[in-house]
Amino acid sequence: MSGFSNFAVSFTIISILSGCLTLYGFGLNTGGPVVIVWGWPFVGLMTLLVGLAMAEVCSSYPTAGGLYYWSAKLARRNGAAWSWFTGWFNFLGQVAVTAGIDFGAAFFLNAFLDLQFGFTATPGHTILLFGIILVVHGLLNTFGVKLVARLNDISVWWHIVGVLVIVAVLAFVPDHHQSASFVFGHFVNNTGWTSTFYVALLGLLLAQYTFTGYDASAHMTEETHDSARSGPRGIVMSIIVSLVAGWVLLIGLTFAIQSYDSATGTPTAVPPAQIFIDAVGSTGGKLLLLIVIGAQLFCGMSSVTANSRMIYAFSRDGALPASSFWHRVNKRTRTPTNAVWLAAGGAFVLGLPYLWNNTAYTAVTSIAVIGLYIAYVLPTFLRLRQGDSFQRGPWHLGRWSRPIGTVAVIWVCFITILFMLPQVSPVTVQTFNYTPVAVLVVLGFAGLWWLASARRWFNGPKVQGTPEELAAIERDLDSV
Repeated sequence: MSGFSNFAVSFTIISILSGCLTLYGFGLNTGGPVVIVWGWPFVGLMTLLVGLAMAEVCSSYPTAGGLYYWSAKLARRNGAAWSWFTGWFNFLGQVAVTAGIDFGAAFFLNAFLDLQFGFTATPGHTILLFGIILVVHGLLNTFGVKLVARLNDISVWWHIVGVLVIVAVLAFVPDHHQSASFVFGHFVNNTGWTSTFYVALLGLLLAQYTFTGYDASAHMTEETHDSARSGPRGIVMSIIVSLVAGWVLLIGLTFAIQSYDSATGTPTAVPPAQIFIDAVGSTGGKLLLLIVIGAQLFCGMSSVTANSRMIYAFSRDGALPASSFWHRVNKRTRTPTNAVWLAAGGAFVLGLPYLWNNTAYTAVTSIAVIGLYIAYVLPTFLRLRQGDSFQRGPWHLGRWSRPIGTVAVIWVCFITILFMLPQVSPVTVQTFNYTPVAVLVVLGFAGLWWLASARRWFNGPKVQGTPEELAAIERDLDSV
């Protein structure tokens, strides 16, 4: 992969046309325009600090294992334990973000099929489409890294041009636009909670969920030229470009709202689709919807790619059940095919509660945020503990390393607590935020396995992705 392809993977997984729009309805009900529009740059800047701290570590250790490998190298003692739990949190977050992306694509595809063919948007239909999309992305990822890299390159331009087209159409076609005071100052609370401050904080999930997945640049470094520089640049640039383009998209979409009640609609409605149709008519709305769906499908494909690489790296060190099976490289496609299907299958399981839980999608996005960001910040925390003994790579933050890393750690601690809290009142079976359950199940399993067995044999990453090791893999594949 080139440096641009490495950036493209993370930018595609962040996917402002996926994250921003799939949770836009959540934002409309949880804080409204003021939280959507101002929450985005605030969360984006905090995320940039997390990404900068991560990028500095990536430059020192550019390997497919990424976060959990970094923890093993940075810990002063008990490196294997730090590595183990970082890897498990990363595994949880990677699977959840794949679920969130393809779940969102299923929502939007179901909305289009309903508009075009009358395929009603029911939980059963959405789960069916969700499964089909995951299968397609699993199949695409069996054809090799070159095809995925080419599609990721296309995806970058699809996202950028797509945002420009959507914003331009919504700016010039509708006869009516909302006022600036509405877009930048109107607050809405349809959550059932009485605290304005609490609801505003919950509304930050829209932005924080969108800004996930940029660790993909780290996981793809073993397949990237000049990885010690290209990986960090991919992480940082994907956040910056998404921050700017996403803000433009959210402002343009919010100005184009014709009817707030129509946009929020029913629990199965897709608010951006309704806004498109209300603003530019049925045909134009469907065309804009297809642009979004295309971006989401690109995004899901890239997420499966990054997820499978993390699973491959984690399992080649024996840290997953049946590791010998998950880390096999397919001799025909030269990709970790078994890991691809574990990523897809795990994502499908996380989405199944939507059949009986109306808030399951926001729970999946919360799980993604918590799992990924804990894994993101643990190496940063360990890097801070190393102080001046940290061996910098060619890309580093200089004297800004400690203050940036400190703020990043504090921010992740805050959002980890925030997104486990109830999002809707009253709390019932249909509205229960099962994020704490999913996090505790994975943490509990990893913890018990560590205490019962793994602490005696898991010594951290054994394979480090050196040129010699990669050459050995190539020789083995070429012999077939």
